[in-house]
Amino acid sequence: MSQIQVSVAHCARSSGCVQGPAPLFVPPTRGARRLRRLILPFYLFLGACMPVSPEDTATRAATIGVESKMPGVKVFSVPRPVATRASNIDIARDFGDLAFQLESGRALSSLTRFEGPISVRVTGRVPATLATDLNRLLHRLRTEADIDIALTGAGSADVTVNAVTRSDIRKYLPQAACFVVPNVSTLDEYRAARRTRAVNWTGVTTRERVAIFLPNDASPQEVRDCLHEELAQAIGPLNDLYRLPESVFNDDNVHTVLTGYDMLILRIYYDDALHSGMSRAQVADRLPAILSRLNPQGDGLGPRNLDPTPRQWIDAVQEALGPGAGASARLRAAKRALDIASALGWTDHRRGFSHYVMGRLLQSSDPRAAHDHFMQADRVFAAAPGTELHRAYTASQLAAHEVSVNNPDRALDILRPALDVAARYENAALLSTLMLLRAEALELTGRVSEGREVRMDSLGWARYGFGPDWAVRAKLREIGALNPLTGSRSRI
Repeated sequence: MSQIQVSVAHCARSSGCVQGPAPLFVPPTRGARRLRRLILPFYLFLGACMPVSPEDTATRAATIGVESKMPGVKVFSVPRPVATRASNIDIARDFGDLAFQLESGRALSSLTRFEGPISVRVTGRVPATLATDLNRLLHRLRTEADIDIALTGAGSADVTVNAVTRSDIRKYLPQAACFVVPNVSTLDEYRAARRTRAVNWTGVTTRERVAIFLPNDASPQEVRDCLHEELAQAIGPLNDLYRLPESVFNDDNVHTVLTGYDMLILRIYYDDALHSGMSRAQVADRLPAILSRLNPQGDGLGPRNLDPTPRQWIDAVQEALGPGAGASARLRAAKRALDIASALGWTDHRRGFSHYVMGRLLQSSDPRAAHDHFMQADRVFAAAPGTELHRAYTASQLAAHEVSVNNPDRALDILRPALDVAARYENAALLSTLMLLRAEALELTGRVSEGREVRMDSLGWARYGFGPDWAVRAKLREIGALNPLTGSRSRI
């Protein structure tokens, strides 16, 4: 890994899928600083694997103004963050590891943050949904994290959000979906400084200027997800930890919108008792009092003390779900990850994720074994705290199986709690997928009109989650093909 530390969100929400096993909902992870988005998107692909090159990918901009039979794009309104259920002892440990380490494991000698109000500006060809999503995020940062942050119309700002094309991003970071860099504001400045220490996070003492680069030709949800993770990193933690079940600061990318836990971490970051330049020991001395004040309920909770995630497990997950390896190599890597999780006696979400990865890779060659792993993943998630969103993802797989074997009542039971979870965590791609599965299940029970209504209602969410109309129609065909009574008919 280069010593020039750049936070990167790696491909591949829209850049295609791995060859071999039938695709499914697989979470991307962060790379460079974190393995983000190296793993495939956690958006359900249930039909044939159809890689899409950047040149073949229709952009949202290209669909604007084109007459469509699709309903309008739906957006989430009032946030419904879930307060963290973690012990303050665990949070203090997490904060130290998040704030004083890079993803590579390299230690940071001091805390760095912005001192004073933070100004944000947006430049470039801005997607239609970005302004609304950015305003909602800034409002949450002000009200939930108590950070003095606001948009500015000035020609310069502390944080500059650059809306650029994916091809512009990939000129510099070929696998990146989005990234953030210190001490520059524009792509030209980054181009000039990218091989110097100016953009090295280890050289930052106090944050003064940061540039975020987002794709302006991706789906609205991908743009928003990039915005959440990169703005959070621009002002807060530089590390990710697989052991965190309810956080964007986790390579598994289950959460793509800042959670209640994340807002607490950011609120600690900007507490008046801390400042740039403090050592890890100095911050640790002040954390108990800060946490007792900000999260008093956490004082009464016992710590979980989850083991650190070994590099071998992380590497195995990368190989299993990332690009560059063949089907057999991926499967061997997934087995290594599961063997490590078993040997370490994990019972937390990482064990469930290991089973999920195995299910993902076996789905084409051995559907029965894949289903068994999804069931095991669900059992682990059900017993671990902070994993309701994990279960909602797994529900998409389990419900898809029940639809395909003409067991609609069971599918509806699986989907019922997952729908509200997907909505609460503002995942439109997951929500629309679950709704489309529910529509198929309803039709299998004979409730055809109700199924059609649910399907139509899902399309606005699908347009936010998947972007262009062709992608939404592809999703309809993929899920429609699960229905054993109708096959691969297309309804739109």
